[in-house]
Amino acid sequence: MKPVRLPAAATNALPRWALFGLCLLYIVPGLIGRDPWKTDDAASFGVMWTMANGTLEDWLWPHIVGLPAPEKGPLAYWIGAICIKLFGWLTGDPLATRIATGAFFLAGSLSVWYSTYLLGRRPEAQPLRLAFGGQPEPSDYGRTLADGALLIFLGCLGLLLHSHSTSTEALQVSMVAVSLYAATRLFESCSIRTAAFLGLTLGLLVLSRGWVVPLAIWLGLLTLASFRDHPIVWRLAAITLPVALLVASPWLVVSSYTRPFNSSPFDAWMLWNYRQIGLPSYQSLRYFFKNVIWFAWPAWPFAAWAVYAWRRQYQAPHITIPLTFFLAFLLLALFHTRTDEGVLLPMLPPLAILAAFGLPTMKRGAINAVDWFSVMTLTTCAAFIWLGWIAKQTGWPAQLAKNAFKLAPGFKPEFSVIAFVVAAVTTIGWFFVLHWRVSRRPSVLWRAVVLSSGGVILCWLLLMTLWLPWINYGKSYSGVARQLAQNLPQGDYCVDTNVGPAQRSSFAYFGGVPFSRFRDAKCEFLLLQDSHRGRDNVKTVRYGGAQWRVMWEGRRPADRNERYRLLRRMN
Repeated sequence: MKPVRLPAAATNALPRWALFGLCLLYIVPGLIGRDPWKTDDAASFGVMWTMANGTLEDWLWPHIVGLPAPEKGPLAYWIGAICIKLFGWLTGDPLATRIATGAFFLAGSLSVWYSTYLLGRRPEAQPLRLAFGGQPEPSDYGRTLADGALLIFLGCLGLLLHSHSTSTEALQVSMVAVSLYAATRLFESCSIRTAAFLGLTLGLLVLSRGWVVPLAIWLGLLTLASFRDHPIVWRLAAITLPVALLVASPWLVVSSYTRPFNSSPFDAWMLWNYRQIGLPSYQSLRYFFKNVIWFAWPAWPFAAWAVYAWRRQYQAPHITIPLTFFLAFLLLALFHTRTDEGVLLPMLPPLAILAAFGLPTMKRGAINAVDWFSVMTLTTCAAFIWLGWIAKQTGWPAQLAKNAFKLAPGFKPEFSVIAFVVAAVTTIGWFFVLHWRVSRRPSVLWRAVVLSSGGVILCWLLLMTLWLPWINYGKSYSGVARQLAQNLPQGDYCVDTNVGPAQRSSFAYFGGVPFSRFRDAKCEFLLLQDSHRGRDNVKTVRYGGAQWRVMWEGRRPADRNERYRLLRRMN
């Protein structure tokens, strides 16, 4: 017997403008008004910028101004480089690459919505017919579930930073959502065109972040179709897999044939993929169980309840398809050899879809508990964000202001009218949502997650308006890169370095440092990074068996450990 009994009034969908507005409120803050940050964000930007200003060799072998970075795949870098070519002159190169990031997010969100809609209107997912009628229409029920899935997806805490980062992970989670949509269509129509579309998405996933995730998806769907004795098995084997290989192979074939920079990225790319799977270690398992609870909140409680509530309809596609995706990614995460948030990201789209089918079956008490937890936690978080900003601007409370400036010495706060107005209007809007939820007690399905998603969006928007200058000051290398640029000598030369990918990218873009490339011989200059806290202003340094003269040294004011020195070879 189906676990859902609903009146039509519970399936009122959100207006399209409201959904689109929520998506924009979620994705736009954090994309504009900042530099590339000292994470994969700056490193990926460096690859894109190098491609956009390079030759065909740079597009075939991803690298950060001479530092090879072929491991994850070139597709996200290609799209970012194209955006620099198209929009860089108008928006600046960093923001141009984030246009691609925003497009990835919108494509993923749209795929989550449509996947849930297709599954929600299937006969197996429909609620029981009421004795005197009044049950919802399949399309209305599907739209309401899709709204709930999208709200849950937006509310997932683990998605926040990665969806705003210029990285391969942003594209991967989007392509996982698109492959979910393609798989849903395939199990609905079993057409050759849909099987080919699924192969296309899996091939693009290979180029996004390796073949491990798309292979897991393909094997999971093949297993699911085999258990159901479904003709989709032949579609997956004869169409989907060949199309995926056809889409993914040209980059590897062309780069292996042309050998850019007299080598090929194939070996490094394959080695990185092999290292994604292995026997689980204590550290990796501890990391997974420690982080997955908050990373997938609030999706996982609703998803777990959906699996339990629909256990008697265990063969229903609206449960089996997203559950197959989730189990495939769960196994990959458990057997991953390192601690990496990137292995948790693919779980979020299938969890959000599963969670949507848990909404119609949850008891009112459980829904109210989730609501009050969201209200208390997220409202308190927003209040602390406001209080910290007031302390930073006025000096009161004194201890908060002292801690803020201690973490970012040298930072000078500025009052932005636009940022203040946006933050204030959004906060007022949050209290209107709270009043609507508490006073009217709506019966619509998505009421259980609107406060969780709205609160996450509120806190993120407050951080990206009120606190963005302070965060950018602490995470950007632009200041120290420009200091170095003022001390670079004139002429034709190259600079060796031991800095990491994010620093190399920032110094090259903001400081114009001519780092050594693949074909450069021994360089006369060296940019050295160390964590020395002792005496500065040393005139000579011995490094790598050679004697060097110090030409410049500096550090970011917000980092007490990192120190950078420009050295010139003496012998």
